Amino acid sequence: MAQANSKQSQRISARERIQEAQRREQAAAKRRQRIVIAVASVVVLAIAGAGAIAVNSAKKDKETAAGPGSSAPLVVPANASGQDGTVITYGKADAPHTMEVYEDFRCPVCKHFEAANGETVKQLTADGQIKVEFHLAAFLDKALGGKGSRTALAAAGAALNEGVDKFKAFHDVLYKNQPDERTDSFGDTNKILELADQVPGLKTDAFVKAVQDGTYAPWAAKVANAFNDSGVQGTPTVKVDGKPVTLFSGQNPATPDQFTAQVKQAAGL
Repeated sequence: MAQANSKQSQRISARERIQEAQRREQAAAKRRQRIVIAVASVVVLAIAGAGAIAVNSAKKDKETAAGPGSSAPLVVPANASGQDGTVITYGKADAPHTMEVYEDFRCPVCKHFEAANGETVKQLTADGQIKVEFHLAAFLDKALGGKGSRTALAAAGAALNEGVDKFKAFHDVLYKNQPDERTDSFGDTNKILELADQVPGLKTDAFVKAVQDGTYAPWAAKVANAFNDSGVQGTPTVKVDGKPVTLFSGQNPATPDQFTAQVKQAAGL
């Protein structure tokens, strides 16, 4: 019983750290008289076992490329898209409809979304009508401490350099193996490379070197800053042709059928 109470206390403490970070940054935003509009905020979720609230607190502080590669020049991975190469497009680039997905690799609520509808997102691109644009964040490093979001994002850039399909497969592996929020194992490049073994053909010499050297750390910082400037305040957030999609009902993720229906309605399909 004492052990269970201790674990519950740790979960509450983690939530409180994020909430306190949110309060501090909201106060700073007010002092700067900045008006922030929430485009598609995720309702604060107390999902059992998640133990965290993934909210971006509307911060505009610029990310830095910490860790290996912090002094390296900006290298944009092959296959990056969007303004300044900060977007990752999955599916046919000329698809008439766009699904925007906003996530942070350390976000436990994102893990719930991916578990419920990650495969559905992939399937919705199959007929060429919808493409997916991933906009990735790293704000949870500041809220929780550590560097796992940035390190995972930089490694995702190395995967993207190998191919968009390699990125998507690696993205899925990261969410399936997301560590407990109280740990920062994504900040360990050896752990990242271990997970990369689950993606056939990903661990080329170039990929391994890029992860170890932090080649795409400056790019990861640029991607994170683009998220901070997007106006989106919560992860996960999904929009289709600019229209927000409801991802959760109370504590329960939308089912694949519910999610698909919303996406098709927003796209007019």
